[in-house]
Amino acid sequence: MNTEKDFSPLTPNIVRALNDKLYEKRKVAALEIEKLVREFVAQNNSTQIRHVIQILASEFALSQHPHSRKGGLIGLAACSIALGKDSGLYLKELIEPVLTCFNDSDSRLRYYACEALYNIVKVARGAVLPHFNMLFDGLSKLAADPDPNVKSGSELLDRLLKDIVTESNKFDLVAFVPLLRERIYSNNQYARQFIISWIHVLESVPNINLLEYLPEILDGLFQILGDNSKEIRRTCEVVLGEFLKEIKKTPSSVKFAEMANILVIHCQVADETKLTNDLIQLTAMTWMREFIQLAGRVVLPYSSGILTAVLPCLSYDDRKKNTKEAASACNNSLMKLVTPEDDEDEEKNGDTGSMEDGQPKTEADSNDMLNASQESVGFSNISFFTPASADRPQVTLDLDGIVQVLDRHLHDSSTGMMTRIAVLKWLYHLYIKTPRKMFRHTDSLFPMLLKTLSDESDEVILKDLEVLAEIASSPAGQTDQIGSCDSTDNKPELKVPEGAKPGQQLSTDSRVMDSSPSTPSMNSYFYKFMINLLKRFSLERKLLDNRGAFIIRQLCLLLHAENIFHSMADILLKEEDLKFASTMVQTLNTILLTSAELFQLRNQLKDLRSQESCALFCCLYRSWCHNPVATVSLCFLTQNYKHAYDLIQKFGDLEVTVDFLMEVDKLVQLIESPIFTYLRLQLLDVENNPYLIKALYGLLMLLPQSQAFQLLSHRLRCVPNPELMRTVDESKYIDSKHQVASKRASHSQMDYNELLQHFDRVQSKHLEVRHQRSGRASDHPDRKLM
Repeated sequence: MNTEKDFSPLTPNIVRALNDKLYEKRKVAALEIEKLVREFVAQNNSTQIRHVIQILASEFALSQHPHSRKGGLIGLAACSIALGKDSGLYLKELIEPVLTCFNDSDSRLRYYACEALYNIVKVARGAVLPHFNMLFDGLSKLAADPDPNVKSGSELLDRLLKDIVTESNKFDLVAFVPLLRERIYSNNQYARQFIISWIHVLESVPNINLLEYLPEILDGLFQILGDNSKEIRRTCEVVLGEFLKEIKKTPSSVKFAEMANILVIHCQVADETKLTNDLIQLTAMTWMREFIQLAGRVVLPYSSGILTAVLPCLSYDDRKKNTKEAASACNNSLMKLVTPEDDEDEEKNGDTGSMEDGQPKTEADSNDMLNASQESVGFSNISFFTPASADRPQVTLDLDGIVQVLDRHLHDSSTGMMTRIAVLKWLYHLYIKTPRKMFRHTDSLFPMLLKTLSDESDEVILKDLEVLAEIASSPAGQTDQIGSCDSTDNKPELKVPEGAKPGQQLSTDSRVMDSSPSTPSMNSYFYKFMINLLKRFSLERKLLDNRGAFIIRQLCLLLHAENIFHSMADILLKEEDLKFASTMVQTLNTILLTSAELFQLRNQLKDLRSQESCALFCCLYRSWCHNPVATVSLCFLTQNYKHAYDLIQKFGDLEVTVDFLMEVDKLVQLIESPIFTYLRLQLLDVENNPYLIKALYGLLMLLPQSQAFQLLSHRLRCVPNPELMRTVDESKYIDSKHQVASKRASHSQMDYNELLQHFDRVQSKHLEVRHQRSGRASDHPDRKLM
């Protein structure tokens, strides 16, 4: 430094001492500067004070020589001490050169700069707050300083500045938040510690409302929550916990809408291998749960994003039990927000979006802010949703987005069982609450709902059947066309029987069916469902064998058994795959005869006293003819014993196979079951039921010497002598004859000859198909005898 240069009012001795390499000599010079500035203060000579500060800053603190910079720093601190309460008038000139030295490569000089700034701030106290952003910026750099002495000095300065902010009521939060939002994304551990400590302090100051600006820093807080440092994570948890407490206390002032998408992002785990991500997800899910409960319908525009985050968590195991429970609470609370009002036209919605507990807010700026933060944190593979009604004052349900999310989870083969159940519960809920709007999506959902019937879980299938049953029975599903879902399968679609109309029962006598009060009305999707269900059974025989009975029984509970059997019988009547038709009839017949769910239908068919029951019997009979043994069992059930005997006589013309004999065997077992108790008791009335006995003997003659043969033979040996039964009670005998005559009168309304002819025609088709199949097999070279 040029010592001959004029540094007045600084004396040459002061200048020389400030440039000395010894700290003690620089300290002596600082004391002289302090004395000199005090004199200027006494004289109220601000010009000379500024001149001294300017010389110390430009000629010393910003000098190229390290010792001169050290002298300048201690000189500026001495000026501040001398100025006392008046230092606030010169703070900009005092602080800026000191902050510049924070970037010096010499760690000792950075330490002296920290020491000098500490003395300046200590003297100025609250007067430094207008320059807070500069101080915060400088301190944030020192927080990550590699030198421990510098870091220690910065911590002292940091504590002093926090005390000043806590004591003051003039802190400019609005000016500070942009800097905080920028620095909160630092990846440096020490910088994060510095940032989170300041947020903790500001959040605890009563007259500083940091909650108002929480949407701008919430994403950054969740980033810090994923830090590798346990201490930083713990501090961040405390800060987030305090914010959540405050949100619960003052929900009406919280900007829920601006923070919803931030939570959606962090509820989704980008890297499940990182343990810190579990903490982020659990915390975000906990916040989401509280948001939904506090904000109510305000979060509905974000429901698709929320479900994207929540649904996968429902399939977590016990290792993430807390996250799973929080996700379940979110899911249930969100579902409760959907009401029938959401099925109204949007222009008629009016005030349906008003929140009872708070004010709905949809801020357009939040999307831009979230997009920027999303880029900064690198969530490129995470689903992100913008609210469907961001520019509207009312809150509307994002139904299209929700259905898209639910459909995607159904299509994803990796989706867990509990998630699939939750998806189906959502679909059922939406069809109940918003049926009119949901039916716009039914054609796209229908194929996947049918495919879900092949799921491994019974509970999933039950929920799926509930959804399909609601679709099939909802009045909102009435359409003008009946069709089947699009399919890539080559097999032709099963066709709806001729004469069936949308919204009408499949019946040989529609007038009779419509008059039945126990039969609920069905829409066009009911027939589509029945057609495609049978098609799925046809293409996927494993499904029919393993789950067919289970599915049909549940449908009988959900949609009324008569509807199910009536429609399936009509559809099977047109089925071209005769082998499948026979198998399907056998399955339906077993369900009819054995399932508790079919008790009412069995009673309806048992006596055939009404026109409705006779029409139902005829409908079933025509399809049951695909399976001879099933047809006989239907006649036994309906007490058409003469017709059963006539059918059994025709069995001699049929091809008796092992499968055929096994079906007869099963029928014998059924005759011994509680279902046919009334039939066995009728064996006591030999004279009025001769064809029952003949039919049973006919079955006996069909069977080989097997266990079933012995069982039926023993039963028939127990049939009493008719003369003996007649002498026991003549009056009862006469009454029984009247009952049988009455029953036969109702049966006589049906044309049994026509039914027998139909049976012959169906069996002829089966025989023809079997001959064609056996002919093709004999022509195959591998089938020829060697």
